[in-house]
Amino acid sequence: MIEHMVWIKFRDGVSEERVGEHMAALAGLADNVPGIVDLKIGENSCDHSGGYTHGLLIQFESRQNLDAYVAHPNHVAVAQPLFEDADVLAMDIEC
Repeated sequence: MIEHMVWIKFRDGVSEERVGEHMAALAGLADNVPGIVDLKIGENSCDHSGGYTHGLLIQFESRQNLDAYVAHPNHVAVAQPLFEDADVLAMDIEC
């Protein structure tokens, strides 16, 4: 299994409505990109996040599934506008 973790810090001036649109689009990836085993998304509740306000955790069966996800047009369509509105960190861990 591969765990793909993403930390999101929305930039100043990004409206709550826009944040909600991004979060809904990210959540929709579970239904629109093959190879996702599980997807969890939510707002941060930890004081040690360095200002990152939201997180995403996606589980894949294999590295090949993750690689296909990264290049998938539905993922690209969601990620591109997110990068315009937020700082994003990602990490992949093999479990």
